[in-house]
Amino acid sequence: MSEPSPAGANGTIVAADELTRRYGQGEAAVEALAGVTVAFPAGRFAAIMGPSGSGKSTLMHLLAGLDRPSSGSVTLDGVELGTLDDTALTRWRRERVGFVFQTFNLLTTLDARENILLPLAIAGKRPDQDWFDRLIATVRIGDRLDHRPAELSGGQQQRVAIARALITRPAVVFADEPTGNLDSKASGEVLELLRRAVDELGQTVVMVTHDAHAAAQSDRLIALDDGRIVHDGEALDQAGILDLMKSLG
Repeated sequence: MSEPSPAGANGTIVAADELTRRYGQGEAAVEALAGVTVAFPAGRFAAIMGPSGSGKSTLMHLLAGLDRPSSGSVTLDGVELGTLDDTALTRWRRERVGFVFQTFNLLTTLDARENILLPLAIAGKRPDQDWFDRLIATVRIGDRLDHRPAELSGGQQQRVAIARALITRPAVVFADEPTGNLDSKASGEVLELLRRAVDELGQTVVMVTHDAHAAAQSDRLIALDDGRIVHDGEALDQAGILDLMKSLG
């Protein structure tokens, strides 16, 4: 099983080159992304923000191989996604990408342990027990492994989802509004886990969020407006992020 890239490594894990995405045709066409070029190095925590309709979710879906661009290219862990057919893309995504969603997306009939191990079960792979134990210790869910999602709080469900995203040691974890359904205490715990995944486990995290507090926990802030990157730099504090967002849209 592949090791996560070490924190601070200079290698690019995922990159977009002149990425565009159009929906519809003719006069009704909408350009969600307009020539975005961006790269994400290993072992860093990046936040993507922007007003509603700015293209931030579209960018994440393209970077993760959940959608295909109208033009341009995405390279993930050394492979240009446009060269893969749907079957190969699904396999590559399953092996090299982790996902954390706002709605948790846990299977209600499985307990926490089974949900965490699900990506390996689908791939027909056996878990690395040492890595599993380390993840469980990191997300602090060891006393709830036998519980099903309905028996867990929202914060606990998201911890399970984070462990599931990390179990395959992916090249990159994409987090889509991971704190959107959580109260402030649970949100703080989830953000701490994502931060620790980068700092202690060597993972790469790309997070889409509308929450300035969440974005302030990252290393890097990317802001989109009208399908274009309008800010790309070191993370700002919460006040700076709020000022930036007020200037957009």
